[in-house]
Amino acid sequence: MTGILDAIVIGAGSAGLGVSYFLKRHGYGHLVLERGCIGETWRTQRWDSFRLNSPNIRSLLPGDSPDLSDPWGASTQHQFVSYLESYVERHRLPVTTEAPVEVLSRDDGLFLVATPGGVLRTRNVVIASGSLNCPKRPHASVELPTTLRQLDSSAYRNAAELEQGAVLVIGNGQSGGQIAEDLALAGRSVFLATSRAGRLVRHYRGGDIFNWMTLSGFLDVPRSEFVLPSGKLPPRALLGATHTISLQSLSAQGVVLLGRFVGLENGRLVFGDDLDDHMRFADESSADVKRFIDDYIRRVGLNAPPAEDDPAEVVAPRLPSPPIRSIELATSGISSVIWCTGFRGDFRWIKIADAIDDDGQPIHQNGIGFVTGLYFSGLDFASTRKSGTIPGIAEEAARLVNHLVGRSAS
Repeated sequence: MTGILDAIVIGAGSAGLGVSYFLKRHGYGHLVLERGCIGETWRTQRWDSFRLNSPNIRSLLPGDSPDLSDPWGASTQHQFVSYLESYVERHRLPVTTEAPVEVLSRDDGLFLVATPGGVLRTRNVVIASGSLNCPKRPHASVELPTTLRQLDSSAYRNAAELEQGAVLVIGNGQSGGQIAEDLALAGRSVFLATSRAGRLVRHYRGGDIFNWMTLSGFLDVPRSEFVLPSGKLPPRALLGATHTISLQSLSAQGVVLLGRFVGLENGRLVFGDDLDDHMRFADESSADVKRFIDDYIRRVGLNAPPAEDDPAEVVAPRLPSPPIRSIELATSGISSVIWCTGFRGDFRWIKIADAIDDDGQPIHQNGIGFVTGLYFSGLDFASTRKSGTIPGIAEEAARLVNHLVGRSAS
């Protein structure tokens, strides 16, 4: 296209497509640029058994009907990619694939979007490439010998692709807990280095936990109320896509639980003496969410079934005795390490002052950039607990587009 566009959306994942839907409704001439195929991250950074944590009815994009054959089911990543493709077709969204943005700059009040096919000019840019596409590893990873295969959760596909031997999974948030269980179910010997991560049950008081968190307003709690004292954000709580996963249930399946991974000392993998604290924190976080939901049910007078014990929460843990503080690597049988230690966004291609901070992350307030006309959609925990999740897209996309349209009209 030639001329000046009203907007360019960067990223054709769920966040970018939601923004495109509302831009089209407002009659704004725009393009959605995708570095690969529609839903690229869903295609390339998920393991084979992966399923969405939000149920189908809570995973719909703006404008779609909730008339589903399996509303409370959990889609695979392949099913969700197919849904995204059909969404683009049904709503006739202007998506251009295989169009990576190489540089985003600004000149004379316009944004310049450089792609292999040329430079596009636009009045507004919505960056919807996400903040969870670059794996993070602690510095201790460089201490491990080259004989160990190291990979991130985004590169894991299945147990059969790993070398023979035991597997050390580091981190027990959503990815770590689910991958540890996937490996255990495949018959692999698994060690899990834990961390201070929360946990959720899959079902509670007759309903899906994600639905309860949505209805009760738990997901609408603002970022300021759950950010850690250090300023960092907590990891997403461990939630199984179809059933509850807990440290207790993983240990009952044979996963060896360890404290936080500290590093390598004299050929030994060293772990902290904090496993009990991590298990207690997970239990307490689950109880906190249940209390929040109980208060909501009581406040609005719902006739919900009473709470029942979840087998994954009450199963007796099988813990090493005495606790394992170190493992001799040479004799451990561990051949692979999977890092489930979080992600960050890659925004190095943004060459605009005041758009990203010294750490390379977006400068924004609730997704609205400090640079006029620049927006960020789909950032994890951008404004609430719901930010960065599929159920949060419709609300966020509408809000950002309304701001864009209102500013442009003023």
